[in-house]
Amino acid sequence: MNETADLPAVPVPLRLLNRPESWKVEGEDTLVVGAGARTDLFSDPGGPDRFADAPALVGRLDGDFMLSARVRLDTRATYDAGVLLLYGDAGRWAKLCLELSPQGRPTIVSVVTRGVSDDCNSFPVEGDDVRLRISRIGTAFAFHADPGTGFWHLVRYFALDGDLECGFLAQSPTGEGCTVRFEEIRFRAERLKGLRTGE
Repeated sequence: MNETADLPAVPVPLRLLNRPESWKVEGEDTLVVGAGARTDLFSDPGGPDRFADAPALVGRLDGDFMLSARVRLDTRATYDAGVLLLYGDAGRWAKLCLELSPQGRPTIVSVVTRGVSDDCNSFPVEGDDVRLRISRIGTAFAFHADPGTGFWHLVRYFALDGDLECGFLAQSPTGEGCTVRFEEIRFRAERLKGLRTGE
């Protein structure tokens, strides 16, 4: 699959990783991705289930950077999610999600996969949109979320080996599909200064 998307807010072309039901670029800084039914990216640490068919658009970003987006999720079913993604291969990736929880609440969720996935629910948010951010800091990565307060909350700080691509994913593991709007996408080729403060 060689099709790529040019998004002015991101300095590299984004390649398709699993074909979305739909996708489009709107203006300078918005990407809309539609996930099909029963699509997911997860490797169960307690069983044999491995899922790697959720659609994404990813590109290789070098050096220290910060990539953020306001995520608006058309929530329909449990685990529908809009995701900022780090991707090496099917067994090595990490995702920061705005995901609909089993309790029916949009929730900040992070997953890091090294062969199998871990899965951590951080905190619920009000409404159906939030800002998410991935930062690379040397050999480490940081996930932050801003639920509308203007403060970037640290969700996760971790390392993941190898060449990784970064981008945007939509998933609908239990549902009939969902649409995610990634708005106000911002890329900064800068090193995050305050890991705990999010500055």
